[in-house]
Parts: sequence; C-alpha cells; structure tokens
Amino acid sequence: MTRLDALLGLELPLLQAGMGAVAGPALCAAVSRAGAGGTLALYKEPPARAARLVREVAAATDRPFGVNVVPEVTGPARCLDQLRAVLPELPGGGFVTAFGLLGTEAVRAVQASGHPLVVQTGTLADAGTALGQGAAALVLQGTEAGGHLLGRDPVDRLLATVRARHPRAVLAVAGGIATGTDLADAVARGADGAMAGTLFVPAEESTAHPEFKRRVIEAAAEDTLITSLFDIGWPRRPHRVLRNPLTTTTDRAPATFIATTRVDGRNHPVPRYSAAAPGDATTGRIEEMAMYCGRSCTRVTTAHPAAAVVARIRREYEAGRQIAEGAPNATTAAHTNRSEEPHRIQER
Repeated sequence: MTRLDALLGLELPLLQAGMGAVAGPALCAAVSRAGAGGTLALYKEPPARAARLVREVAAATDRPFGVNVVPEVTGPARCLDQLRAVLPELPGGGFVTAFGLLGTEAVRAVQASGHPLVVQTGTLADAGTALGQGAAALVLQGTEAGGHLLGRDPVDRLLATVRARHPRAVLAVAGGIATGTDLADAVARGADGAMAGTLFVPAEESTAHPEFKRRVIEAAAEDTLITSLFDIGWPRRPHRVLRNPLTTTTDRAPATFIATTRVDGRNHPVPRYSAAAPGDATTGRIEEMAMYCGRSCTRVTTAHPAAAVVARIRREYEAGRQIAEGAPNATTAAHTNRSEEPHRIQER
C-alpha cells in the first residue's frame, strides 16, 4: 500500500482524471467500484446539477470517489458555490481534486468538510503553495499529459524536483500513465501513485464522443501536439490535443458555431476553437473540436469497461512491483528504454 492508497482508501494507487465531457457518473462509479480513484468532473456544472450528479455516483458505489473542480475556468465564486453544493452530498471517504490552485475560501470549505484535498499542479512553486494551503496530496502534471497544461516540465523532472523539496508530501504523477508497468515505474521513482486521463477516454462508461474514443485508440504519441488554439472558454493555457484540420493550418478560421452539445434537455452551441471536448451528446463538426489526449495514447489500444481497465492495471502493477522489489533497477531500466526525449512546449 502506498501513502495515496492509505489517504484515499483505494485498493490501487491510481486516480482517474476528472475530464470534462468524459468523466460522468457512470465512469466515476465504475472506476471506484473497481478499487481505483473514480473522479466526477464538475467543470462548469451549475451547483444544483453538480449535487445531483454526486448523488447519482453515491447511489452506484460504496467505495471512495472524488469530485473535480477547475477554479480558473469557473472563477473563485462559482467554484465555491459548486463545492458548497456537493460537499454535503459527498459520502464519507470521498475526496476533492482541484485542477490548479484553489482560493482560500474554497480550501477552507473542503477542510471543514473533512474530505481530503488533492491539488493538481505543474510547477515547484505551485506545489509549495498548495501544500502550504493544506492540500493532503498533490498530482504533479508533466507536459506528456493530455488536456490543459499547468507547467513546462516533463513529469520525471517535476517529480524529482518536488520530491527533493517536499520529501514527506504525498505525490502522484500525471502524464504517461497507461499501463500498470507505468504505474509501478512511477512508484519506483518516488511517486505515491498516479492519475490517468487518456487511458479512460475510450472506456465503455466514458461520455466522450465515439469519434473521440476512436481517435484516441488509433493514435500514437506523434499524433498529439501542444497548442493554444482551443482558447474560447479557457484562454491563456496551452493544451495537448490530437491533431485535426485546425492544427494543420496556419490560418485561423472564423470562430463560428460548428457543433451543439445537449445538456439537461437544452442545446448549447459550440464555436470553433472552443475549449469544450466532444461528448456523446455533441453533434456537428466533431473533427474540428478539441480532443485532449496525452502521449500515453500509444499504449491505449482498446475500449473496455472501466473495471477491465483497472483490473489489467492492477495485475501489471503488482507484477511490476514484484520485479522492483526483487531487482531495484528493473523498472527504472524499463522506463529508460520506453522514455522519449523530453518535449518542450511550443505554442501556436
């Protein structure tokens, strides 16, 4: 058992990322029931609907699960409203994950609820700030990860830097995790666990659009790139996506509506260059939308139920840990053989 397992009551030190348009109640509950850290994406959900979604997950699993908030998208006030709505609904053993730093009031609300706070960061400075605010654990996001990026360092470098400065902190890593061997390797290098997003996009319970799932399964690492194109609704934050017709041209097309997403019976138009990912209720020019995907997609090749995904990760992880205990350099050597040159952020 790692410290992340012990802190969150998990059977496997793996968190499923709270991805908007992907991580709905079904995926969260399925990952939770399988023994990993299922996480419900709150993203821009209105507080009342967010509370309803949490109740839906709680009715579907008796194991720990979390909720994810994105304060830099919602703003501090809306984020606080979301938390005040969902914290009373979150069962004992539940946890809160935040993409980026939370405001002081939001941190106090989580701490008052008694639920552990897990903060995702991408820099040494933000890691120190989050721990100083009282975060129980950190998720260190490297530039290998899909989605919006919080820093400029590969995950290995970030983990080494933060671990050296904060040797007692509970640290998970995000970026490059698609197999149990990847997870065992991360633990061998000083992490207490990991978070995976790309791995769960094609899962049967994921609410990602079928085309999004297909593209992730068929993609290799070289099919992803870091860009700043999809900035409507989430500006000034580079992001790793799959290449599409918009990323292959130097001319920016008009930001006209190209798709529609239906939520709670209402249609919401989606402009070209929106930060929104395509969900299963999205129609229109899906191929032009942001499909967030990490470099680990090379090792994501099938669409199984989440329980099967977690079970495979668990088997591979246990085998990898046994190898590591028998030969301390084995998993590190395997990682070295798999590793690619550190990649730098190149914004468009």
